[in-house]
This record gives sequence, structure tokens and C-alpha cells, in this order.
Amino acid sequence: MRTPSKRRPRADQFSATDWLDQGLKTLTESGFTALKAEPLAKAMGVSRGSFYWHFADVAAFRTALLIHWREITTEQIIANLEQLPKNKSPIDELLRRAFGRRLPLEIAVRSWAIVDPAALAAVHAIDKRRLSYMEDQFAAQGCPRATARARAQVLYWAFLGFSLSDKPLPKARQDEILDELIGIANAPK
Repeated sequence: MRTPSKRRPRADQFSATDWLDQGLKTLTESGFTALKAEPLAKAMGVSRGSFYWHFADVAAFRTALLIHWREITTEQIIANLEQLPKNKSPIDELLRRAFGRRLPLEIAVRSWAIVDPAALAAVHAIDKRRLSYMEDQFAAQGCPRATARARAQVLYWAFLGFSLSDKPLPKARQDEILDELIGIANAPK
């Protein structure tokens, strides 16, 4: 009996999402300057024609990539948090997820935003969305709006510092800091 081989999809079988996933991987590994049709096509083992089947040009791809980044790094996470049982805190779970692993994609997109106005606008929009979500969660827990806004901002600054840091902490120390952040999140209103 013959074992089925794991074959790559044909070029015409790649979806726009496949290209966007490859784009995020390329962005993380090689930076924004590698977000061009030729290197992406080469990484996927296909011709550039497949790229242009889904995207009018590289600018359209980059725009779609920033939308895709927002979807997987924010909107999907928020949707998952909204599905938590009522006895679980979305903020506590969000902090565990945010501080539980390295985030090289966050660094890559923010580096891109330094030189590209469209990427910068996307970063600003995602920062606003994340902060708004956290603020709403604190307010739902009974925090006055000013306190909710302040806690969201402090914790988001901690997240940004963590995600942009190039010196990972030992797991035990990272867990201690996470416990402190959760304590801040749950401090009396």
C-alpha cells in the first residue's frame, strides 16, 4: 500500500491567505524589505503570476498584509477572549497570552512602521483597538473610566516593552512579573 505524499499545493491552489501567511513569516524572518513578489514567490516555490492572481501589486499586498496582521494578532484574540466562561477574566487571560511567548512579528511590524506611513497608521489603529478593548474590560469589572483607561495604558506599555525587548527573561522571572501584572489588573477599584 502506498503512503500518500505530502505535496505542496499547485500555484493555482494558493489562496490569498496563503500568500498573506507567507508574508507575515517573511516579514518576521527577513523584514519589510523582503515583502516583494519575487522573494515571496520563491519562498512558496511558485511563479510571481500566482502572487498577481490575488494582488494587483505589492502595495495592495502590503495593505492586505497589515489587515491580516490585525485580524490574527488582535481581532481573533479578542473573539477568543469573548468566548471565555463568565468566571474567567478576559484581562487575566489576555495578559497570560501576551506575556507567555516572544512576539517577533510585533517587532517586525513596528520596525516597518518606522519607515512606512501606512504601516504606522496600522500600528496606531491596532494600538487604539487593543487599548479600547482593555479599557472596556476594566470598566465592565467596575473600574471608573479614568482608572480603566490608566490601567489599560500601563499594562499596554508593559506589553510593548516586553514585545520589543531583545533580552528574554528566565521563565521563573517572567512568571513573577506576570503575576505582578495580573495583580495590578485586579487591584481594588
